[in-house]
Amino acid sequence: MSAERVPYSPIVTRPRLRWPNDARVAVWVVPNVEHYEYRPDPIGPRDPWPRMPHPDVLGYGTRDYGNRVGLWRMMEVTDRLNIPCTVSLNIANWEHYPEICEAMIERDWDVLCHGVYNTQYHWGLAEDDERAIIADCVETYRRFTGKQLAGWFSPAATFTHNTPDLVAEAGITYYCDWYHDDQPTRMRVRSGQLVTVPYQMDVNDAMVWRHPFEGEEFARMVTDHFDTLWDEGAEHGRVVCIALHPYIMGHPHRIRHLERALRHIVERDGVWLATGKQIADWYLAQQPGEEA
Repeated sequence: MSAERVPYSPIVTRPRLRWPNDARVAVWVVPNVEHYEYRPDPIGPRDPWPRMPHPDVLGYGTRDYGNRVGLWRMMEVTDRLNIPCTVSLNIANWEHYPEICEAMIERDWDVLCHGVYNTQYHWGLAEDDERAIIADCVETYRRFTGKQLAGWFSPAATFTHNTPDLVAEAGITYYCDWYHDDQPTRMRVRSGQLVTVPYQMDVNDAMVWRHPFEGEEFARMVTDHFDTLWDEGAEHGRVVCIALHPYIMGHPHRIRHLERALRHIVERDGVWLATGKQIADWYLAQQPGEEA
């Protein structure tokens, strides 16, 4: 990992990290609530719908299922288990899906901005263009909620060299584009402060979508991942992120596997069920003088 942003730091030599109530692990659950444009403009090196000429009705409809059905099924699970979620949200969804946003507000879910649309990538953007997009996301969130946006995860995990500087400049405090650690870390930025909160690409149901395994195996991956970090957290606090997509784990044949995995976590002692903002704020408060 480039020392320009995050100096190398072996986890075994760091000061001991503790969570509230001496929890071993901070667990945050991240449903990705996304909007894919039906006929997006061509963008750079990656086609959002590479399977066939646009419109790709099958691809679009599969993802639309998540917002129409899968998310609501997933909400029933997190409600039953009393899990606070951090939604990775394409910010345009405040206008496209008001019912979803109202449900998130009712549950006091935290928002991790996932760009505008999941079909509008940041790769190759000029600095001023990217700055304007981030500023628009911050303003949209403030207009609908009255709050300052705290977290950023670039759309479809596309970002530029400037992204960390620009999100910190906009007053955003935590960042999820780098998957380099099991603890939060400070990131060097031109102004302000920015902390990376661990997000997962391994314990992420997108792997079910891309590889030949199913919901039951994904649930086992979640519990194995959690158990290892819970054991390690006895000496040095860890972060467990469970990244979800309603169009994947929200299907009837997968949802029960997800619920079993989450129940395994919430029934364990020494677990802090948190939001991304809570994790970032706690970490920054514990190490107020640290510089990246």
